[in-house]
Amino acid sequence: QVQLVESGGGLVQAGGSLNLSCATVSSGRTFTRYAMGWFRQAPGKEREFVSVITWNGGSTVFADSVRGRFALSRDNDKNTVYLQMNGLEPEDTGVYYCAAKAWVTAQTEHEFEIWGQGIQVTVSS
Repeated sequence: QVQLVESGGGLVQAGGSLNLSCATVSSGRTFTRYAMGWFRQAPGKEREFVSVITWNGGSTVFADSVRGRFALSRDNDKNTVYLQMNGLEPEDTGVYYCAAKAWVTAQTEHEFEIWGQGIQVTVSS
């Protein structure tokens, strides 16, 4: 069984930065089997795709709304994926979820098999 634990959220002013981490705790399955993604849900809105990274970290995809401001990386030795968020805007406010999908990347939430509990990010204007 794989569990995902997010950390690094909080309150930041517009223009600031946060670095979210998603640590994987697994029993029997290796972290490298999974593509890792981030989604977010703003108040009153549906959850939306933010970014995804391949199992080996060789490729990333970003939503148009965050491309150029966010970076996604992973450390397979530490079983952790990192979402570096720069130039944050109030529109980035929401609960951020880490998700895992076996092998192949995707951008739709129903394709992801394992989810973290989510972590709050609030950007003040």
